[in-house]
Amino acid sequence: MRITDLLDPSHPFPSLEIVPPLGGITKDELLGNIAPLMEFKPRYINVTTHRDEVRFVPLADGTFRREVTRSRVSPVAVCGSIQARFQVEVVPHVICAGNTASEIEWLIQDFQYLGIDNVMALRGDSLTGEKRFTPTPGGYSHADELVRAIRGMEGGDRFCIGVGAYPEKHFEAANLETDIAYLKQKVDAGADCIITQMFFDNEVFFRFVDRCRNAGISVPIIPGLKPLTTARQVQLLPESFSIDLPVDLTEAVRKAGDDREAVRRIGVEWCTAQCRGLLYEGVPAVHFYTMGKSTSVVEVLRNCF
Repeated sequence: MRITDLLDPSHPFPSLEIVPPLGGITKDELLGNIAPLMEFKPRYINVTTHRDEVRFVPLADGTFRREVTRSRVSPVAVCGSIQARFQVEVVPHVICAGNTASEIEWLIQDFQYLGIDNVMALRGDSLTGEKRFTPTPGGYSHADELVRAIRGMEGGDRFCIGVGAYPEKHFEAANLETDIAYLKQKVDAGADCIITQMFFDNEVFFRFVDRCRNAGISVPIIPGLKPLTTARQVQLLPESFSIDLPVDLTEAVRKAGDDREAVRRIGVEWCTAQCRGLLYEGVPAVHFYTMGKSTSVVEVLRNCF
């Protein structure tokens, strides 16, 4: 079932995002990590994908050989396993980064074969060490191109296509207005819904939604949350995702000092308050970034759903 058909403000629900595991983990281990979250009846689970990385292997003659390396289990395999075990909708990520147009079309064929109705169309990240994103030869440069391409594929109209958004703007955008204009291009290309990057201040989300509506974006905008789990994330999350953390939150973490459990509890309480506030304002769903760890998310879900 399409995400947009699941959304009903009178019956809000949680959705989840998981990261395919590193090679070596078994299917049962992966599904065992997801199982505690299923108590709360998420209507869909997003499965991220990561571009293949490149490494340079030294040769005896002093030159280097370029090799492509893949460290994570295929999202196709992960999606199939989740569907079979939990009978829940899966939403695989499809990215421009590292893929040619043909490779993306083959991937879409795999998803059609599995009976998947939803995908997230994203540009993806730059290679490690790259300052700016470099398109793959024969691929796509931007997410709006990817959305349009999926729509034009055989059977592409059957998919509900989601796209990402940044309530505090993408780090490459000159300003939020420009970023919202790019977002509208993705919607105009055929995107059906939007899932936001994590944020820690609900007012940031509400202002963002208002600005999107004023810009003519009318598709559903689903908020994304993540509970803070370690003190180190106070530094890492802003660095990795270009987001702000409220002073009240960072001060609470600072006062907790080296008490790891206290920091985790602060994160759960903050995220719980955010989720309750969003539900009070009538959002039809709240999306949770699990980052491979479910304990804190389970507590938030227990508090809110």
